[in-house]
Amino acid sequence: MNDRPSTLAVFTQWTEERYGPEPALRFRSPDGGWRTRTYGELGAQVRAVGCALLGLGVAAGERVAVLAETRPQWTYTHFGALAAGAVLVPVYPTAGEEEVAWVLADSEAVVVVCDDGRQAARVEALRPKLPALRAVVLMDELPGLPGAAAESELRARASAVTPGADASIVYTSGTTGPPKGCRLTHGNLGAIQDATVPLIKGGPGDSTYLYLPLAHMLAQLIQYTTLIAGGELCYFGGRIENVLAELAEVAPTHLPSVPRLFEKLHSVVLSLAESQEGGRERFEAAVRVGVLAADGKLPEELRAEHEAAEKALYAPVRAAFGGRLRWALTGGAPIAPATLDLLRACGISVYEGYGMTESGGVISLNHPEAVRHGTVGQPIADCEVRIAPDGEVLARGPMVFPGYHANAAATAGALDPEGWLHTGDLGELDADGFLRITGRKKELIITSAGKNITPTEVEFAVQRSRYVSRAVLIGDRRPYPVALITLDAEEIAAWATREGLDLGPAPATHPAVHALVDAAVTEANATVSRPSRIRAFHILPEDFTPQTGTLTPSLKLRRGVVAERYASEIAGLYGG
Repeated sequence: MNDRPSTLAVFTQWTEERYGPEPALRFRSPDGGWRTRTYGELGAQVRAVGCALLGLGVAAGERVAVLAETRPQWTYTHFGALAAGAVLVPVYPTAGEEEVAWVLADSEAVVVVCDDGRQAARVEALRPKLPALRAVVLMDELPGLPGAAAESELRARASAVTPGADASIVYTSGTTGPPKGCRLTHGNLGAIQDATVPLIKGGPGDSTYLYLPLAHMLAQLIQYTTLIAGGELCYFGGRIENVLAELAEVAPTHLPSVPRLFEKLHSVVLSLAESQEGGRERFEAAVRVGVLAADGKLPEELRAEHEAAEKALYAPVRAAFGGRLRWALTGGAPIAPATLDLLRACGISVYEGYGMTESGGVISLNHPEAVRHGTVGQPIADCEVRIAPDGEVLARGPMVFPGYHANAAATAGALDPEGWLHTGDLGELDADGFLRITGRKKELIITSAGKNITPTEVEFAVQRSRYVSRAVLIGDRRPYPVALITLDAEEIAAWATREGLDLGPAPATHPAVHALVDAAVTEANATVSRPSRIRAFHILPEDFTPQTGTLTPSLKLRRGVVAERYASEIAGLYGG
């Protein structure tokens, strides 16, 4: 896009000039209703934050960290820090003490803006490890701090920022070691806007519902693309269990999400269908007919059946999302094909994309003008993609980061002399340039028989079962693959109720649950090559979480931690 702010430092000044009285933000009020802020009010809040940071002595290029949940004040702090010429360092509020200490120390953050007193106390306790830290501030109190600088000083600071300056240092959640800080410049993030805003097609009158953590790159990009087009950013109310109810209330036109939200809705609808005699068969028939219609291939003899399904299934599913949803984005993991089929049948377009923090968040994207299900789309404009001889996906373009903060060795491992980013992902490009991700290079399993196995292929196949939360394949340097499996507690409980079963205090050990999971494993095994098939599995009594260290704060699996934590269960699967 040709018309955009030169840097993110002047982003809200630019949006205020163009969209001043239009609604920019919507959020829950203390009384439970919804409140809005216009672009003019957004600009004023950002200026207040920026002036407060200057008053705290933040110099151009110094780092300001944010440790908070997704809410409007996160956005004010984000753009206020950028307007002050600072470099934003987002920190996951769910991160453990060790990770928080590492990120704040490695980035040399001088100010940490915290959600509440609890988070502030965590940071204060780490002060001996943070020699660069000068101030810990509560997010709600930041705009009103005494000693704020004049707005003229802030405007001068923002105008001096160049596209080559760092805008953020975003720490990737380390699955095998300490997180690495990805430096992203204003130019990197501008290139992403240039490539993606024309594909998303939003503007005044449109609303994007945001429940993803703003510490994550995807949520930050959605923030930019919504506001740069003049749309409204609607923040979730703070409770993840209320997201589906809020969607019906908010009625967004745009929804970025992880696949789990869509798959959860699919499970709810399927469960309702299964509660009626013959309901599952009618549900599956309605989806088949809806997909034919979505593809423009509905035969005349099925038109009456399609009209009946419109009332019974399609319209209610659209209503669950508020009735206006026309663009949904998912990434981070493949979405179950059956879930995509349901949404397509109901007239909801879900587009899969792919990227990583080091690429500014996006490398490829399906969109209305070019979509191929089962892929993550074609490379975005100005992003070159090629497949290395070993199958690794390589990317190059103006959105690719300049390197890791204070880590030349890691930078040299990620960026080659020709500027290609080595993503670490394995993939394939088809004849039309659509990219399919097939696995993770570092996660390849080589059995003792020398067979190479991509674990995610069969893991995702098992996870298509609504009763399974996670599946982890084990088998490196072992004779055959086995799996550790965790349950979706809600789905298991609902299933037990439908079946009239009492699973007792340990559902993972119940024979009926074992049979249910065995069916999922058998179905998954049928989709992969013989060496990749799971020969035995163990159902764990608890799910993986960041609190146990088995997941990163961004919910990526820490395979090494899982293997160590459940070593005895794994040994048992091999007869040990």
